Amino acid sequence: MKSLFRIPAMAMTMALLFLVSTTNARQFERAVPETAGMSSERLTLLEDALQKYVEDQYLAGSVTLVLKDGKIVFEKAMGMRDREAQDPMEVDDLFRIASQTKAIVTTAALILQEQGKLSIREPVGMYLPEWESTTVAVATDEGYDVVPANRAITIRELITHTAGVGWGSQPARVEWEGADLMYWYLADRTEGIRDVARVLASLPMDAHPGERFVYGLGIDVLGAVIEVVSGQPLDEFLQDHLFDPLGMTDTHFFVPSEKSNRLAVVYGGSESGLIRLTTQGHYEGQGHYIDGPRKTFGGGAGLVSTAHDYARFLQMMLNGGELDGQRILSPTTVDLMLSNHIGDIGLGAGTTMGLGFELITDLGAYGRPGAEGEFSWGGAYHTSYFASPRDRMVVVYLTQIMNPQTGLTDRNRLRALTYQAIIN
Repeated sequence: MKSLFRIPAMAMTMALLFLVSTTNARQFERAVPETAGMSSERLTLLEDALQKYVEDQYLAGSVTLVLKDGKIVFEKAMGMRDREAQDPMEVDDLFRIASQTKAIVTTAALILQEQGKLSIREPVGMYLPEWESTTVAVATDEGYDVVPANRAITIRELITHTAGVGWGSQPARVEWEGADLMYWYLADRTEGIRDVARVLASLPMDAHPGERFVYGLGIDVLGAVIEVVSGQPLDEFLQDHLFDPLGMTDTHFFVPSEKSNRLAVVYGGSESGLIRLTTQGHYEGQGHYIDGPRKTFGGGAGLVSTAHDYARFLQMMLNGGELDGQRILSPTTVDLMLSNHIGDIGLGAGTTMGLGFELITDLGAYGRPGAEGEFSWGGAYHTSYFASPRDRMVVVYLTQIMNPQTGLTDRNRLRALTYQAIIN
């Protein structure tokens, strides 16, 4: 009988060894900064600067992660996850990443293009019939007129924010308010994203397709396209094609109950310092990421994640679409994503829009530390990231504050103090 029990025991041992080795393979290695071409001494300047924002009560806390050549050279959790509870910030804490969701959902659309299931040059109406014909609100002296859009909106225009889909703050504001679709927050809704997209199509847009850069709910509409084309809810598609392959184990639209104690509190700036925002209903507050309806997967601003998880996504992009033996995209698709897609429409000086990312095209015109070819974006809760192919560097910076006080210059310091630490 003993031999009958040996085989399962050995199998269990092998399974555990495989699990351990797989888990280890999904963790970034750590490196002495000098071995990766960065200065330990210079990185202390970054640590000191970020710590001061906490000490001066501009921020409750933050997590910063810097990768060089795919290895961790700087990782710090500072301040408090919850100041009132005196609960310290940890490097694996969860943050609402808001618009950092956009690059991930854009990548999902590019995966479908690689599968031959859509083309980003196709009209949105091929997949969402109500989007075949849309309207535009045109301002007049008396208010505004609603006119037919001059052509159909394409999927690429959703991705590059040139579809004219805003947040209702333009001339037709009263109609957007009536539809309860102002701003970017969707976590409190009880209908799915497909139904949200139907309502959006009935509202006047802020501009004609391709006319100008309009930031808004376009990527949320893209999420509906992904659901229709893939036949899966957006959260399941992302889990199967991005989060599981990349080992992004802490990225969710809604926080699992067992992880709720790791979600950082949202604060706001005031004349008297930081204030804890309320939990009731408004997009500026703590939100519905734990106790909400869990119905609407907001592709434009809905995800919660960690510094490590988001860095895994960015490192995959930096690697040309692959990480730890898992190929997510072809290098040619990554090149497409990191190319200028809006021509002369422009964002700020020295920058343009790729697919899912802002790109630096002219460092002198940009006027801040960086690198041409760098791709970046951020989120409404004051999170941000950037990645430099030239320097083989990924930087993820997560904090949680809405309406910060005047004088919060942390993101500019983050740029200056990471780039100045590169020594070769």
